[in-house]
Amino acid sequence: MPERGPVWRVAGIDGCRAGWAVVVRERTSDGTLRHEFRLVPRFAEILADESLAVLALDMPIGLPDRAGPGGRGPERAVRPHLGARQSSVFSVPSRAAVFATDYAEACRLALATSDPPRKVSRQAFNLFGKIREIDAVMTPDLEARVFEVHPELAFWRLNGERPMALPKKVKSTAHGPGLDERSALLATFGIAPAFLDRKRPAGVGRDDLVDAAVNAVIAEHISAGKAVSFPKTPERDGRGLRMAIWA
Repeated sequence: MPERGPVWRVAGIDGCRAGWAVVVRERTSDGTLRHEFRLVPRFAEILADESLAVLALDMPIGLPDRAGPGGRGPERAVRPHLGARQSSVFSVPSRAAVFATDYAEACRLALATSDPPRKVSRQAFNLFGKIREIDAVMTPDLEARVFEVHPELAFWRLNGERPMALPKKVKSTAHGPGLDERSALLATFGIAPAFLDRKRPAGVGRDDLVDAAVNAVIAEHISAGKAVSFPKTPERDGRGLRMAIWA
C-alpha cells in the first residue's frame, strides 16, 4: 500500500557560521519518524517552506527598548532551571544596541539603554547580524508558527527537568563528552547518533547540529501543545513581538 503523506513536519533551527543549521522532523501517518538536515543561508528561505508547521529557533525574538538586570524576562525566567548551564543564556540588550554594526557603538548604546548600565560581550555582538535578520521578517502574525527556544532549556525539559551534567562547550570549543551526553538523550527521542555524527558542510559544527536537533524535538512538543513559555505571561517589545522562550 502506498505510504500516506506526513502527519506533520516541524523544524529546529540553530544559527551557525555558514548560515542556519536546520533539522526537519517529520512523522508520517504510519508512525514513521524521519529527520532531514539542511543548511540554509537565509532565515527567510526557511520561513518560505510552508510545509513546516512549527519553526523552533535558537535566536532572540523581540528586543526591548531598555534592558533590565539579567536581560529580558525570558532570560531571567530560564536561568534558575539550568544550574551550571545557565551561563549559556546571554542577556539580550536593547534594540538600539543590537542594530549597531560597530562593536564600540553597540557598547555605547547598550550602556545608555540598560539599567544597571552594561556593555555587550563580543560573543553576543557576533550574533547581532542574525538577530537583525530574524527581526526583519518577524511579525506578531507569525507567532503561531515561529517560536524562540534555547537548546539548554530544551535539554533540561527532555532530561526530566534536570540540567545536563556536562558542558557543551569548554572555552568556546565544542566539548566531546558533553555532546555525547546530549546525543544519547536525543537517541531516546528517535534521533539516531549516526544522524548527529554525519559529515557536515564547512561552517556547521557538531554542536550546531545537536542544538538544531533538540530544537526540532521541542518544535514537535509545541506542535502537540505540550510546550510552555518562559515566562508564563510574556511581555511584548515595541514592535508588538512576544518575548518568550519555549520548552
